[in-house]
Amino acid sequence: MFFALTDEQRALAASVRELLADRFDLSAVRAVFTDPAADGHPPDLWKAIGEQGWLSVCVPVEHGGLGLGLLDAQVVAREFGAGVVPGPWAATVLAGEAVRRCGGPEQAATVLGPLGAGDLVATVALRGPGGGFGTDGVAVRADEAGHLHGVASGVEYAAIARLLVVAAEGGAGIGLYLVDGGAPGVVVEPRAGFDGTTRLAALTFTGAPATRLPGSDAAAFADLLRRGAVLAAADLVGVARVALGRTVAYDRERIQFGRPVGAFQALAHHLADLHVAVTMAEHAVLYAAHAIDTDAPDADLATAVAKSKANQAAGDATAAMIQYHGGTGYTWEHDTHFFYKRAKRLIGAFGDTREHHARVAHLTVGPVR
Repeated sequence: MFFALTDEQRALAASVRELLADRFDLSAVRAVFTDPAADGHPPDLWKAIGEQGWLSVCVPVEHGGLGLGLLDAQVVAREFGAGVVPGPWAATVLAGEAVRRCGGPEQAATVLGPLGAGDLVATVALRGPGGGFGTDGVAVRADEAGHLHGVASGVEYAAIARLLVVAAEGGAGIGLYLVDGGAPGVVVEPRAGFDGTTRLAALTFTGAPATRLPGSDAAAFADLLRRGAVLAAADLVGVARVALGRTVAYDRERIQFGRPVGAFQALAHHLADLHVAVTMAEHAVLYAAHAIDTDAPDADLATAVAKSKANQAAGDATAAMIQYHGGTGYTWEHDTHFFYKRAKRLIGAFGDTREHHARVAHLTVGPVR
């Protein structure tokens, strides 16, 4: 089977690239990166994202969205990774996916329209401190009255989110709960991070009122984690491709011993290997998104393969970017560290490489005894 993006999806990618190049280039990213006390949420960028419909990619048409799938959403995620774009796009889209797939009609009507238009910032709180990729990582519980207790960590843009989608263990098992970001019993504690293209926080719940999404259960939680992993993987391959491209371009021009350094075999062969790795990761992400959209039986395996390959490719490509830019690549003034730090953060998001390798082994070989 020949598998590739459609003309419409390629046009979507081009439109994202063009807008970012015109209105939010790396100098704008640097302004967010170097002001950690600010909320990391440029209002003009968010307005443009809403106007372009990039928040409503997966929102059904009846709620004012485009009614597309995860394959289309990962197109946007990849371009945002390539531009190391700050802001709560991914967290908001993922919260919308939880409501779209698990919410009742009234919840969908209340949330999805404003979310897709950019009028609602949302985020997801899916694991506790040190928690892994799965139900074992959840550290919030829901009591019989539907109030939440516990801690969630690594929550993106919690300080500005008006809606939280929280994973919690309740009497009916694991579920997803909607919480007003300003509700009593919700304490937001900002956390310092090395990646200035996002803002992280820990959330402490002390009897916070919450509403369970009626269609949420362990399977729905696993599905949301898969979708988050694919969006993170798409962002990573966007980071990796640009990191590699910028490195190749630089090493074609940097002269040592009278020759471009890219002409030396040790460098050229490593960059060629990185190109193969990034290409394989790109295709793995595409297939994983397609598998989730079509409920393919190998969606779990495809997600684990995609995230692990994207982790490896982005980690290697951004490390090489710093090394092969020579002394300038290590400086604060150069842009290389934007890509490296974003990759390091996302490698640990929605399952690190070790966790996804273990999932691949479990799904292909079986439980390890």
